[in-house]
Amino acid sequence: MPIPAKAWTAFDADSPLKPWSFERRDPGPDDVLIEIKYCGVCHSDLHFAKNDLGGTVYPLTPGHEIVGVVTQVGEGVTRFKPGDRVGVGCLVGADLDCPECAAGEEQFCPNAIGTYGAKDKDGTRTQGGYSNRITVHQHFVLNIPDALEFDVAAPLLCAGITTWSPLRTWRVGKGSKVGVVGLGGLGHMAVKLAAALGCEVTVISTSPGKREDALALGAHDFVVSTDSAQMKAAESRFDLIIDSVAVFHEPNPLLRTLARDGTLVLLGLIPEPLPVKVFSMLGKRRRLAASPIGGIRETQEMLDFCAEHGVRPEIEVIRIDQINEAYERMVRSDVRYRFVIDMASI
Repeated sequence: MPIPAKAWTAFDADSPLKPWSFERRDPGPDDVLIEIKYCGVCHSDLHFAKNDLGGTVYPLTPGHEIVGVVTQVGEGVTRFKPGDRVGVGCLVGADLDCPECAAGEEQFCPNAIGTYGAKDKDGTRTQGGYSNRITVHQHFVLNIPDALEFDVAAPLLCAGITTWSPLRTWRVGKGSKVGVVGLGGLGHMAVKLAAALGCEVTVISTSPGKREDALALGAHDFVVSTDSAQMKAAESRFDLIIDSVAVFHEPNPLLRTLARDGTLVLLGLIPEPLPVKVFSMLGKRRRLAASPIGGIRETQEMLDFCAEHGVRPEIEVIRIDQINEAYERMVRSDVRYRFVIDMASI
């Protein structure tokens, strides 16, 4: 029997989100039913709700930073039981049979299913975590360690894994020199995670006023990218740069700050083509790359690392009826550094 659910939902690109009642599927043999306690607010939620990237199908319930408690499991579920503390990130499905899934890289599966706005296996559209409950296949459910409070755990399921994955892919660690471009929801997590891994972290920003915050978050240095002297002094310094900025900006000045074999990794959804000067890369065998979220195994690794090392995002908890105001504030960059919805308020 379908499970009744409540949500706050977008019904078109121009109207505010508003309450909606709908149904979740009854848990099948491999499904877990979760009572959602908190849900983080990602800038991607805003993009999809407003159809900024095109292709949004309405109604759309955003939210892919979900934490809560298991209330029911299917007969084939072996990893979870009612009462467990769990989370769900950006994926709720994949074929689990392709080379990408076999490698633990479900995010690259050609049949990956996003937590909201995607076509599910039964032909319906997936609806996200701005709701009071969700049904998810057990493979895509994560354990939330007891040491992580629910509200701070939520943003780790997107902002956390999106910045953790390139840090692990490019194998930085103690003594590595890491630059972080942009000090928002993603950037502040990149600083905290890189510092916890023992890296020497430098924030690169257009805003001199963010220096104090950057150092407080764990950065060791701060470079103002509009200051030519500071950028010149930073040339050939970094082993890895994590660029979290989601609007058009020139990559060439950043490429020149990479050391030999250094990599500039783009995380932002930048719709415009970027002009790249190959000469900026040739001299030091520099690389330009991009990275999305990580797979399920890597996400669990990140959660366990954060619990063990005391890594927590900086959050502002809001009620669900404040979501439209939160979206307006996100457009103004008026958040430090992640909104999290208390779903008890629904």
